[in-house]
Amino acid sequence: MLPLFVLLISFGMAAGVLRLLRKAIHWPLVGRIALSTMLVFTAMGHVMFTAGMAKMIPDFIPFKIAMVYFTGLVEIIAAVGIHLRPVRKITGLLLMIFFILMLPANIKAAVEQLNYKTGQFDGPGLNYLWFRIPFQILLIAWTYWWVLVNKKSSLQKTPTAKRDT
Repeated sequence: MLPLFVLLISFGMAAGVLRLLRKAIHWPLVGRIALSTMLVFTAMGHVMFTAGMAKMIPDFIPFKIAMVYFTGLVEIIAAVGIHLRPVRKITGLLLMIFFILMLPANIKAAVEQLNYKTGQFDGPGLNYLWFRIPFQILLIAWTYWWVLVNKKSSLQKTPTAKRDT
């Protein structure tokens, strides 16, 4: 649930800062800043909770510890890539695929009642999926809307904005 709070709070903070500094809110930028902040936050978890996260990975996948670090690195690269115009669209598409590919690990952890922070099997269980699955869908939709959608969207800027940046 913490990544959701990070996403929403950073969205509000980015909107406020842009409003103060630029007198205009470029909404796709705000959405990307929030997503980047959340991705960097979750990537830190890959370092802090490596052992527990490795237990989330299905048994048939080798090098679990390396995979945890790799996926954390992917999150950091994506956090940067969604801001770089030449690679923004491909990064957004790959990020949406990444979110889909991560869902089975979250389902496995819920079925096994894995607490990824401690690596123990005393987690919230299947009830966690009532939050996690909608959250994954939100992340995919968020990426689609703020990273991939046409920049001419009517929600792009506040009425006082002068030009697209």
